[in-house]
Amino acid sequence: MLTLRVATLEDAGEVARLHRLSRRTAMPWLLDPHTPQEDLAFFREEVLASQRVVLAVLDQQLAGFAASGQDWLHHLYVHPHRQGCGVGFALLEDARRSGSVLRLWAFQRNLRARAFYERAGFSVVRMTDGSGNEEQEPDVLYLWRRAGATEN
Repeated sequence: MLTLRVATLEDAGEVARLHRLSRRTAMPWLLDPHTPQEDLAFFREEVLASQRVVLAVLDQQLAGFAASGQDWLHHLYVHPHRQGCGVGFALLEDARRSGSVLRLWAFQRNLRARAFYERAGFSVVRMTDGSGNEEQEPDVLYLWRRAGATEN
C-alpha cells in the first residue's frame, strides 16, 4: 500500500540518492553538475529546510518524493522501478491540495515527464533555450490552475 508522509532531515540521504538515480535513469543525456555529496548538502540544507517535502513509501521503500512551496513544484521524482503505478500522480495530487495554482519546470527533452504533466492538466507557459538553468538544457515552464482559479 502506498503511503505519503512529510520528510524529515533524517530522510535527506535517501532523498538525495533517489534524486540522482531518477535523473540518471530518466535523463542520461543531462549534464550532472554536482557530486553526490553536493546533492546531499542541497537536500539537507536547502530543500528540506525551505520546502514541503513529501515522501511516497511503498512496501516500506522510498518510491518517490515531491518538494513544493509557494505555488511551485520544485521536485517530483519517482524511483525508476515504481514509475507507471500511480506514485507520481499521488505526489502531484498532494502538492495540488495546498493551492489553486501550481508551476513547475521540466526539461524539454524529458518527454515522459512532459506527457505526465500534460495529462494531469498542466499547460505550457513558455519554453527556454536553457541558458537560465545550471544544466544549460532547454526547459519548459508549466502551469496548472484549479478550475475557476485566477493566476496570482
